[in-house]
Amino acid sequence: MNEKIPAGKAYEIPKNIRSRPITIIGAGTMGRRIALMFCTRGGEVRVYDLIKEQRDAAVEFVNKELPSLIWNMEKNPDCHAIATDNLAVAVKDAWLVIESIPEKLDLKKKVFAELDRLAEPDAILASNSSLYAASQFSNNITHPERALNTHFYMPPTRNGIDIMSNGRTDRAIIDLLLKELPRYGIFPFEARKESTGFIFNRIWAAINRESLAVAAEGVSTPTEIDQMWMINMQTALGPFRFMDKVGLDIVLETESHYSEQNPHLPTGPRTLLEKLVNAGHLGVKTGKGFYDDYTTSGP
Repeated sequence: MNEKIPAGKAYEIPKNIRSRPITIIGAGTMGRRIALMFCTRGGEVRVYDLIKEQRDAAVEFVNKELPSLIWNMEKNPDCHAIATDNLAVAVKDAWLVIESIPEKLDLKKKVFAELDRLAEPDAILASNSSLYAASQFSNNITHPERALNTHFYMPPTRNGIDIMSNGRTDRAIIDLLLKELPRYGIFPFEARKESTGFIFNRIWAAINRESLAVAAEGVSTPTEIDQMWMINMQTALGPFRFMDKVGLDIVLETESHYSEQNPHLPTGPRTLLEKLVNAGHLGVKTGKGFYDDYTTSGP
């Protein structure tokens, strides 16, 4: 077990990062995709999860998808993607630890307390949370200046990432990640103030919200709104089809979170979502949402 940095001692950013592993906490859909991106430059990437099936699936996913991401490299990277259910083993020597677990605030607080206790004293502790700012679960760790949000979207096809301070994050950490992450095909953008939804998600949530409001008010229908969006924006999907793909329960959870932060948001969008969610119509994953032309395996 690694000892914490004494409270009176200043935090120092990690050194020798090219020879040290990166650890992902959580082997779900996002965790394994994040692991894949960090494998593109070789070295050791570790994935921690308590569920064996998740661990095995994560390593299999990385091994299967990695060759398609390294076509532009001089040679295949010598990447060792390993999975473990031992948190101390997972974080040993890692310079960067990224939490990618379910969006439950109490669980994130617990995990960050464990990471603070077990990770190397100079390790950067990052969160992939799409709902919670790191300030909500990192204030009680010994050195909150080493913690921040690193919010991924859906790599390897959507490789933008929000980086956001918890209000006390060491500026040198942000500068280090802004410099290093592009090496892995990840494109970081800094949220310069704490923002619910960070940058892109906040903008996209507003688009979804207004689309839902237009439909809830009877001004237009989801199908027609999508058609108009696709024509004008030259995209393959409109907002409602995309919400179905994400999962309407997730969209509702996200919109409810925004409304907690801003009670002045309109209620119509949530009411429309609640009607569908309560009926069990969650979108692609249940075969029916705003559209009913899905199978449970996908559109």
